[in-house]
Amino acid sequence: MEPSNKRVKPLSRVTSLANLIPPVKTTPLKRFSQTLQRSISFRSESRPDILAPRAWSRNATSSSTKRRDSKLWSETFDVCVSQVLTAKEIKRQEAIFELSQGEEDLIEDLKLAKKAYHDPMLKLSIMTEQELNQIFGTLDSLIPLHEDLLRQLRDVRKPDGSTEHVGPILVGWLPCLSSYDSYCSNQVAAKALLDHKKQDHRVQDFLQRCLESPFSRKLDLWNFLDIPRSRLVKYPLLLREILRHTPNDNPDQQHLEEAINIIQGIVAEINTKTGESECRYYKERLLYLEEGQKDSLIDSSRVLCCHGELKNNRGVKLHVFLFQEVLVITRAITHNEQLCYQLYRQPIPVKDLMLEDLQDGEVRLGGSLRGAFSNNERIKNFFRVSFRNGSQSQTHSLQANDTFNKQQWLNCIRQAKEKVLCAAGQAGLLDSEGLLPEPGTETREPRGETKLEQMDQSDSESDCSMDTSEVSLECERMEQTEASCANSRPEETV
Repeated sequence: MEPSNKRVKPLSRVTSLANLIPPVKTTPLKRFSQTLQRSISFRSESRPDILAPRAWSRNATSSSTKRRDSKLWSETFDVCVSQVLTAKEIKRQEAIFELSQGEEDLIEDLKLAKKAYHDPMLKLSIMTEQELNQIFGTLDSLIPLHEDLLRQLRDVRKPDGSTEHVGPILVGWLPCLSSYDSYCSNQVAAKALLDHKKQDHRVQDFLQRCLESPFSRKLDLWNFLDIPRSRLVKYPLLLREILRHTPNDNPDQQHLEEAINIIQGIVAEINTKTGESECRYYKERLLYLEEGQKDSLIDSSRVLCCHGELKNNRGVKLHVFLFQEVLVITRAITHNEQLCYQLYRQPIPVKDLMLEDLQDGEVRLGGSLRGAFSNNERIKNFFRVSFRNGSQSQTHSLQANDTFNKQQWLNCIRQAKEKVLCAAGQAGLLDSEGLLPEPGTETREPRGETKLEQMDQSDSESDCSMDTSEVSLECERMEQTEASCANSRPEETV
């Protein structure tokens, strides 16, 4: 759970924490121009970007977050350029300065994360050195990389503040960003550990006080730790902006095009490695009630297409994972002081999965009392997944948080099913619901309505933690109930 923005009464027993946090210069955060506000993503195998800005984390940062004031090249150097430079050249200089200023801000934030968070928590023994190393990863090693680029950009800046060429510098420097793969691959495990440690009142208290301090700009620790990933995916956009204002006869154009190709390749490669790391992390935390629940499709998965918390029509919170070829429905539990995911039912092969978009109000909530007193809000944003194979069958009515969340799930499942069927030589046979139509019916290919983005549902928000034995008993009772009702109802919703 993220720290609350509500101010709390200071406690005398920890007032010394503030004294251990070194003074930090509070230079305003650079605000990107309107053309640089757009998200940028590089996709790998039609899966949501791990590195792309995460639209599903809408509440990760408070709306009152303070940002650094905007700085413009023409204002910073206070020179009269209207009579010397064309409007296009002024925009080019602004874009180059944007790149340079962003490096300066990044370096400041990375140093702040170490001095204001890592070092005090280590000195106060709020976390162990091993835990801090896991959470902060290789962050220290990134600072010299960006200091090197900033130094080179400043060295080629003329006395009047203008910069003639940046392409050769970028072509030579960008390959060093390959070292980001270890930092980004560690982020899933780092976030999980940080969320777990927030249950410790000393950790929570320290982070809350930092959040309320001016140096944080109302950003929590994870915001600072995620800044490198965010910066990495902005480089292609920044370089394109410089290239857009570079004349065709400028020698910098060819170098900028080469630099863009380099960074695109690096981001795509890191995105692939990070996706594989994330998939591995969650596969290792799956708990099976019985040996028969293990599935080779899970073992062979290298990509986690999406995952997040959904509710069934009984109001039970489930954590659903969509791997490349299999849908896995689980319950989040605490096992050996770690957040794990216990399988709720048998895994569902994507190729055999049937998907249905349900209209609001169409689902009946489980239990007579619950159904009798239900309101409209509780029966919105449902969709249904089904699986039938001989004597085996499953049907789950699942509720998303909102309409947007539901649509993302529908798109993601449809695209996963289309990919599996394409591999099986059945391309183009899916209908709008991701189903194979009956023979003789008209077919049409599905089209994703929006660009898929990473489902970043915080594991710490789940309140489903329970003893493994409790889930086992509940699942057994539900299985017995389903078996006894199978002959009386044509379709069972779990």
